Amino acid sequence: MSRYDDEQGRAAGHTLAALPPVRGRGFAQSWWGRAWLQAFEDTALDGAAVKAGRRLARAGGVGAVTVRPGRVTAVVHDPGGAAHRADVLVPELSEEEWRRFLDVTVEQAGHMAALLDGELPPLLVEDAAVGGIELLPGLGDLEPECDCGAWDHCGHTAALCHQVARLLDEDPFLLLLLRGRGKDTFLAELHVRGTALRTEASTSVTGGVDAAEAWASGDILPGLPELPGLPRVPGTPPSLTGGAAPAPGIDPVALEHLAGRTAVEAYRLLAEVLRSGVWDGTARTAAQDAVRLACGAPSDDVVARLAEGSGRGREGLATAVRAWRAGGVAALAVLDEEWRVEGVALARARAALEAAWEADERPAFHSSGNRWTVPGGGVQLRLGRDGHWWPYREEGGRWTPAGGPDPDPATALAAARLGAGLEADQDH
Repeated sequence: MSRYDDEQGRAAGHTLAALPPVRGRGFAQSWWGRAWLQAFEDTALDGAAVKAGRRLARAGGVGAVTVRPGRVTAVVHDPGGAAHRADVLVPELSEEEWRRFLDVTVEQAGHMAALLDGELPPLLVEDAAVGGIELLPGLGDLEPECDCGAWDHCGHTAALCHQVARLLDEDPFLLLLLRGRGKDTFLAELHVRGTALRTEASTSVTGGVDAAEAWASGDILPGLPELPGLPRVPGTPPSLTGGAAPAPGIDPVALEHLAGRTAVEAYRLLAEVLRSGVWDGTARTAAQDAVRLACGAPSDDVVARLAEGSGRGREGLATAVRAWRAGGVAALAVLDEEWRVEGVALARARAALEAAWEADERPAFHSSGNRWTVPGGGVQLRLGRDGHWWPYREEGGRWTPAGGPDPDPATALAAARLGAGLEADQDH
């Protein structure tokens, strides 16, 4: 029986030992850990509480953390020694949402393999979102409770959120536990669902009525029937890798990959239209789609074609893929665009840089547009248009993404230095 499930198979609480203090590095190294922190920072109204919580967590003030469906709990110690119980509540997925999530997961063998390998694949989260299932928390999803009496996130719940980001780095199944499913239960349900789908596929038959016969019968009802609702999951294109030899110049593996991702994207767009009733005309560019497709390209030949078609080349496409995995369209814009920071945006950027370090610890920067580079340090900060800082490091003469965004430039720079193998910043 898993540590995530009790004897009756229900999702049970799981307590993890307190983590040691951490200095000079970002709290979350995985993209899903950073997404958790982003949801917390977007929810918290008090910036001072966010910083206080970060300091408490860095100093090792968070005790053992208990994770159970809908709630995470820990005792957090103030610098003076006072202890407070802090809780953060997370909405659980409904049974219907879990059923749809199982369908999404079982469609791609790589999704489950990645989870078992300690990874949360971006395409799984993207495919789940298409079906209306938000696995990662969003704005307002992390509700605080603390015995210190604060009505919003305080330093104690902020410290707990930072610690949870570190724990999620190590085990993404904790996120599923928070949403209401223990690991063993989830894997068992996944096995049952996969077996059922294979049985349905092997016994299904094609039925219907010949169109000419239906027309001749004269029983056609006037008018057209209502449009069908949105299918439960995106359609699966037929396999193109078996049977007869492909036509000259056709790569069936590449074509099958493209058809599969196109089906998922078409389903996402249709779901947006049906949910909103309108189409806003928003669409990814062909260049962005080339990068998105390269994230799951099945062969080097496909990657080579995408590299040539996008005009990025192999190295440029590899860098763009890293950016996409760090933050999707927003990260790609930070990679490709250099823009002039001025006015209020420049004032806020300067204030953030001054507040992030003590005066004697602040790195020297050379600024160009939205890019702040440490001369000779091989690390760089890039400011996104939303005010978040993106870590970059120099590799082989090319600036490459070193992680996701952070509102704190010191944390972002520490992530860049961690990847570059340099001495990390001290806590600010």
